[in-house]
Amino acid sequence: MFCFLSLCFETLVCLLRSRHSLLLENLALRQQLVVLKRRQPRPKLDLSDKLFWLFVRRCWSSWKQALVVTPETVIRWHRAGFRWYWRMISKTRKPIGRTQTPKEVRDLIFQMMAENPSWGAPRIHGELLMLGFDISERTISRWMKRAPRDPEPGKRWLAFLRNHREAIAAMDFFTVPTVTFSVLYCFFVISHDRRRILHCNVTRHPTSLWIIQQLREAFPFASAPRFLIFDRDAKYGWEVPAAVHSLKMSPVRTSFESPWQNGIAERWVGSCRRDLLDHVIALNERHLKRLLSEYVSYHHEDRTHWGLGKETPGGRTRSLPSGHIWSQPRLGGLHHRYDRAA
Repeated sequence: MFCFLSLCFETLVCLLRSRHSLLLENLALRQQLVVLKRRQPRPKLDLSDKLFWLFVRRCWSSWKQALVVTPETVIRWHRAGFRWYWRMISKTRKPIGRTQTPKEVRDLIFQMMAENPSWGAPRIHGELLMLGFDISERTISRWMKRAPRDPEPGKRWLAFLRNHREAIAAMDFFTVPTVTFSVLYCFFVISHDRRRILHCNVTRHPTSLWIIQQLREAFPFASAPRFLIFDRDAKYGWEVPAAVHSLKMSPVRTSFESPWQNGIAERWVGSCRRDLLDHVIALNERHLKRLLSEYVSYHHEDRTHWGLGKETPGGRTRSLPSGHIWSQPRLGGLHHRYDRAA
């Protein structure tokens, strides 16, 4: 009722002014808006309403003055109608151009590419001819370019590494500051097979002769692997590669500033820092040796590894799903091991 009275009052005011037709048009539009606001749920325009406004837009230049909806909505309807119009007139009973390659043939092409990486279009074309598919070799070449990215090459490379990891080891250094702000150098050798730490030691002054002695301790009795990966640190000099050759190993030196090429060793350094060294302060060389010895034992026997299928390098035995669970502190309580009581 209040809205109706306000409309009447505005009408009286507008009638006293000029341009009576424009004011009456505005009044009619306001009345329509009031009616639309009273209706529940919100009214929807059907196809005939949309076609009407499309026709009005074509024939009346001042159509925007009487719009209840926004002009953008009408333009969107017009474009949708344009697309529908051309989609309808583009439909023909007889397809024009080349026939589409059947999905069965496409799947066969992709399957042959995945199962036979060395095959090309001629070989796949010959196999399809033997199966009774009449398709050109050029069509096969085009579909080979559209083949989805196959994760199998990555799996084959991973299988190659797994088959050769028993013959690969890596060595590296990392530094640890002490409580007196001096720097200690930690040397370690890790096997790629089970991520076992073959040797670990600490020194204040690493030299090439000291490194050679550590390698002899790491690989006693002709137990050296086929390849040894290490970086281009100046501490190695020319003596360390010569000693690696004397131990019947092939030295593999990484590129400059490329730690990712020695990823197994770098990941162990990161684990050692996160699990131990970031939580303690080394007092001296003896203290750091004891900490690293405890961490190596924890690394081998207790800590599970994602790269080993959530197993431990030492082959931790799984407990039976019964019995009371009890925890054992490791590394002074920084970590714990959980077992079931017998």
